[in-house]
Amino acid sequence: MARIIRSSAATVAIGYVLLALIALVLFAAPLRYAWQATIDDFRFELLQEDSQRLAHVFELRGPAGLASFIDERVAMQIAGERMLLFTDARGRRLSGNLPAWPGSIPTGAGSYTLPFILDGRPKKVAMVLTALPGGYRLLVGRDVDRFAPIERRFWYGLAAAVAVLSVAGLIGALLIRSALLARIHSTQQTVAAIMRGDLSHRLKVRSSGDELDTLAQTINRLLEQVEQLVHGIANVSNSIAHDLRTPLAELRSRLEELALTRPPPEQAFAEIDAAVADVDGVIRIFNALLRLAEIDAGLRRSNFVQTDVADLAARAVEFYLPAAELKGLSLALRDPAPAWARCDSVLLAQAINNLIDNSLKFVAPGGHIEIGIEAGSTDTIAVIVADDGPGIPDADRPRATQRFFRGDASRATPGVGLGLSLVEAIARLHGGSLELADNHPGLRARMIIERGTAAAAVPEPPRADTGEAHRDVEITA
Repeated sequence: MARIIRSSAATVAIGYVLLALIALVLFAAPLRYAWQATIDDFRFELLQEDSQRLAHVFELRGPAGLASFIDERVAMQIAGERMLLFTDARGRRLSGNLPAWPGSIPTGAGSYTLPFILDGRPKKVAMVLTALPGGYRLLVGRDVDRFAPIERRFWYGLAAAVAVLSVAGLIGALLIRSALLARIHSTQQTVAAIMRGDLSHRLKVRSSGDELDTLAQTINRLLEQVEQLVHGIANVSNSIAHDLRTPLAELRSRLEELALTRPPPEQAFAEIDAAVADVDGVIRIFNALLRLAEIDAGLRRSNFVQTDVADLAARAVEFYLPAAELKGLSLALRDPAPAWARCDSVLLAQAINNLIDNSLKFVAPGGHIEIGIEAGSTDTIAVIVADDGPGIPDADRPRATQRFFRGDASRATPGVGLGLSLVEAIARLHGGSLELADNHPGLRARMIIERGTAAAAVPEPPRADTGEAHRDVEITA
């Protein structure tokens, strides 16, 4: 019983019952006042009619006729039904059912409700005093308690309503508790299954569409994201173990060979340089993962400033142009108009660099790479890097942005499979996305970002450190 009382369902039900009782009391209070006022008015109305009728008899028959008429009325009425008293100018009783004029009753004409001793018991009496010609006085009264049974019925009805509301509230609390416990039990089973490692379980959603269903749908979406994150972490861990095994094994092999063979200094220093390159590759992988984690957490939003995206693209083309010429490629930037956006200029420059570097690695000599900026009247800006290289097969394209993913065509090229993952993360940080499409032939990468509040602002010159983005590039596709 104590658990039922402490349950939230019982608390809610009891709260509703208390609110209903308060509403009932607030409803009954003005009703009681209106009823009391109506009864009082009706009572005095009857007394006024009796007084006027008796005064009319006085006008027709005189004092003696009125005294006789009152005596007849007293003889015929039920005892205690009505108080009647007719006195002369000196206050002497002429007729009625009262022995004398009560001392507690005023002598002036009017309507009164006063305490009165009637038949030896205290009563509350409503009375009307009428002054008749010649100094005669007439008192007509009724016991207020004669309407007490009606008032008791009112209170009995109110008490019955309170009892019905209380019982209904108790039954409702039990029913609500039962329904909530069923939903909670289902939730507990789902959570227990997830705690055991089965992340595929979801909360049951009924067709009622109530608040609990809305909450269950929200939690299910959260569980889906958690499942994706857990699987992503597992995949990343497996990929890290797989991709780091090779450079670490090569590093160990070189160092072990140095320790065993003790080669001449020139060969030893060459092996040491190769080992340092292996270590740099491992460091680049961890730096990339740290940068991705930082971007996913949204920690770089504090670095958002107004930046000309077209200027970033121009600087990236200028930086990679010597490498493209050395490989015999054509690298060009279509004449872009200034495209201002509120962004992290360092990250955005790194994303553009990764897209260009990705094309440089796969496009054969004599190929073409073109960079374009689309900045229309919408709230977005698109950076497009298109080439005529081998592209990405349709089957691999959905997985191309996964971390450490490398297709068959990229196995022989340098890189760890984090370049496009980083580009997509940077695009998401800026409220956009990365779209990969077939360029017929080649790959067309379209990175979309939101302008933010910069579109309506006055353009500012690019920051002096924007160019540093090209010297900060450590991650390649």
